[in-house]
Amino acid sequence: MSFRALLTEKAEDGTIASSVKVLEAARLPEGEVEVEIDWADLNYKDGLCLTGAGGLVRLYPHVAGIDFAGTVRHSSDARYHPGDKVVLTGWRVGETHWGGFAERARVKADWLVPLPQGLNTRDAMVIGTAGLTAMLAIDRLEALGVTPRSGEILVTGAAGGVGSIAIALLARLGYAAIALSGRPEHAPMLRGLGAKAVLDRAEFLAQPDRPLESARFAGAIDAVGGAVLGKLLRQIAYGGAVAALGNAGGIGLDTNVLPFILRGVTLAGIDSVMQPFEARTAAWARLARLFDFAAYAGQVEEIGLAELPAKATEILAGQVRGRVLVNPRL
Repeated sequence: MSFRALLTEKAEDGTIASSVKVLEAARLPEGEVEVEIDWADLNYKDGLCLTGAGGLVRLYPHVAGIDFAGTVRHSSDARYHPGDKVVLTGWRVGETHWGGFAERARVKADWLVPLPQGLNTRDAMVIGTAGLTAMLAIDRLEALGVTPRSGEILVTGAAGGVGSIAIALLARLGYAAIALSGRPEHAPMLRGLGAKAVLDRAEFLAQPDRPLESARFAGAIDAVGGAVLGKLLRQIAYGGAVAALGNAGGIGLDTNVLPFILRGVTLAGIDSVMQPFEARTAAWARLARLFDFAAYAGQVEEIGLAELPAKATEILAGQVRGRVLVNPRL
């Protein structure tokens, strides 16, 4: 059977372009499970894959999309059967393996998780990699002893998918979440999600740099990296922790040892791509219990496959807020 997909191709001159094509099922890559995709979503990494930035995609033509949720059509693995609802995030799907910007996918069974109880496939993509990563970051801060009583938690890149979901989850758990954003026009939205205050990124970075600054935050969830991460590390209180999970502001890190040896600060890296099955299912189960879909509904946009190339450019430029869902049937 044929299916629709957003096919990304590379011309002889190196130009990258994507368009909706009808493909034969025989073109799907190898894998034990074939899935009829109900929903996918758009992430920063998808923007890189669709534009060719970052060199994440090596083989063309390619189908991007690092997340999807849908229904099993065929399975040669005993863990999954036709009709089962499943979710996929990570494992470099959408980068080195064809992903979710299509009506159908074929993947390894090990990469899937059963749809969490209480969620439908659209819910799963409202959460997606962004929400999974935010949940893993909060789990890590809790494991490091950062509790709601510890003090304020700074969330950088707060208007994006990871940041906005982190704000909502932290507020739901009783934390005082402080949003840091370079887009002050989104301050009302962030307060609506539960942010106690919203800081302007430019003003934050304009403050004089010192090797160790006034302790303002008990912890942080950082989706930006670069200068923002270097700055906030110097403002973490004694025994605090920072969960670093993104590099939208650059991969460099200008810091020094004083936050670590004088305040005992922990810098913890968060990776959602290669998380083992048990950690994934535990995080998804917690998300299903905690996430308030009704409160977050205003931050969700739905698009079709043909709209993805333009949205990819927007997300790389920091012009997308909240979550963008992809309906492969549109």
